[in-house]
Amino acid sequence: MAPPSLKISLKGRALRLLSQREHSRTELVRKLTPLEEVPGELAQALDALQAKGFIDEARVLDSVINHRAPKLGAGRIKQELQAKGLAPEAIQAALAQLKGSELERAQAVWQKKFGAPPASAGERAKQYRFLLARGFSTEVVRRVVSGDEP
Repeated sequence: MAPPSLKISLKGRALRLLSQREHSRTELVRKLTPLEEVPGELAQALDALQAKGFIDEARVLDSVINHRAPKLGAGRIKQELQAKGLAPEAIQAALAQLKGSELERAQAVWQKKFGAPPASAGERAKQYRFLLARGFSTEVVRRVVSGDEP
């Protein structure tokens, strides 16, 4: 065990995590709770960071949307946002913005992976599974794989 002078505080650990990427408060609690030695110490540290603007749920939401939306459908993005412990109202608002571009994003993902209509039923099923696994809706997947225009 490190001497007390070299021991990193919970606040320091939280800052280290936040310097790597945006984290929600729920994520930080999940990651840092095992390291908490004094009850309430973690909550105090996170409250201080939140008051200074280091923890911001809106930034977490924007970060996930901006990084994941080009590759994933609304279903997968919703799961990721829920796993981060974000407010359901904020998640619904973000997903409403994504609905308009769902078909175009699915077409871009499909084009990059396959680029050509399926030649057989097996290939069609493979393309369906690929897009469904990325969280695109069944209607959008059907339109993309069958080549229907918007």
